[in-house]
Amino acid sequence: MGFRIRKMGFYLWVCFSLLCYSLSFVSSQTEGDTTVEGTVFIDGKAPIATIDDDFICATLDWWPPEKCDYGTCSWGLAGLLNLDLSNNIFLNAIKAFSPLKIRLGGTLQDKVIYDTSDNQEPCTSFVKNTSEMFGFTQGCLPLNRWDELNAFFEKAGAKIIFGLNALVGRSIKSDGSAVGAWNYTNAESFIRYTVEKNYTIHGWELGNELCGSGVGTRVTANLYAADTAALQSIVQNIYRDVDLKPLVIAPGGFYDSNWFKEFIDKTTKSLDVVTHHIYNLGPGVDEHLVEKILNPSVLDGESRTFSGLHNIIKNSTTSATAWVGEAGGAYNSGHNLVTNAFVFSFWYLDQLGMASKYDTKTYCRQSLIGGNYGLLNTTTFVPNPDYYSALLWHRLMGRNVLSTSFAGTKKIRSYTHCAKQSVSLVLQLASRYMNNYQLRISNMVNFHLGTVERVKFGIPRTLCQSVWMLHSGKLL
Repeated sequence: MGFRIRKMGFYLWVCFSLLCYSLSFVSSQTEGDTTVEGTVFIDGKAPIATIDDDFICATLDWWPPEKCDYGTCSWGLAGLLNLDLSNNIFLNAIKAFSPLKIRLGGTLQDKVIYDTSDNQEPCTSFVKNTSEMFGFTQGCLPLNRWDELNAFFEKAGAKIIFGLNALVGRSIKSDGSAVGAWNYTNAESFIRYTVEKNYTIHGWELGNELCGSGVGTRVTANLYAADTAALQSIVQNIYRDVDLKPLVIAPGGFYDSNWFKEFIDKTTKSLDVVTHHIYNLGPGVDEHLVEKILNPSVLDGESRTFSGLHNIIKNSTTSATAWVGEAGGAYNSGHNLVTNAFVFSFWYLDQLGMASKYDTKTYCRQSLIGGNYGLLNTTTFVPNPDYYSALLWHRLMGRNVLSTSFAGTKKIRSYTHCAKQSVSLVLQLASRYMNNYQLRISNMVNFHLGTVERVKFGIPRTLCQSVWMLHSGKLL
């Protein structure tokens, strides 16, 4: 089957609804009028991977308004202690996914205490202090705020993953390593309170970016495995009379093959989900972020992480599955008019496709709101372009992933899933380099093609770094 896509002057996502599959296409206008031919190969005989039905996930962070990067303070009141839970735009943005997984955590989670009955310290907010690790003092989650958050999440229909403080009781040595046993008393009391209040938690995650060489400090794989077993024991005990038990999740940090292998091999009885973080574009201050986002070699580089972790899990006796627990592309809060703009969908959609291909079950975007990489605007709560990309993915892409490749140019990215709501397929293609395409689909099963329906999401190329988006020519 062949067809041609003519230039539209837009960066496009075109959906072709067929009797046996639908096709999604992403493009943007460039100079010239060159026609490029290529063939998409789809092996539809059997899936190569499966994802969760609620694959799309987003994060909420602890950062207070005083969090600044490179002279810019981009978090505003988007932190968990300050977020306006009465905003209807925010509520409806989450409701649209039905459900959306939301991971609560981030850099400061290992400095959070919970104001349960065992806590003997004042329950105060984070205070900026440059002499402290991560630039802030210890903070506290008041139980009334936890009550408010849970009431909001229940109303929104969200599935919550909560990141626990894994540094309580430890001391940090001069070489940067954290030693000593995890003191889980406060965490245990907090989990017990949560169960007593009948709050539903999808998963409890231990620690943030403490694996491998760590960020700020690090914990050995052996010690982390022991702590994970302790968390699993706590969860099993507290939830013993609860039918639906939450997942035990760890380590929530950057992939290090040796560390992850040791950790996974030592948690075969205690770990449900292994999480890793992705900031493969470098710091948000980088002036070449757009070039990196549109560079196939940069995008391909992250496949080594996905394939490495996939192989470790496959060769282990563990039953744990892989998630991306946090991914913002560019660290230190991203870059305004890049990681919150239309151009970032090239990186984001490619990440979703690549992660799925390597059997990643869930992908958590940093952030739902906050910083310069939020799916929602930090001040107005109005959706940024990637919100629509996430929602479209959530509604179109089903659980089964099919082997897909593109022959003709390396500048076109291709991923295929069985469709979510019908007996069909969804093929995602992405590129911004050519105006005209002559495409052919070659498959290893016989597809009977029906009518074509096009859904266009785009922006004029001169506005590629805009926070606006067009749907079939109408401004969203």
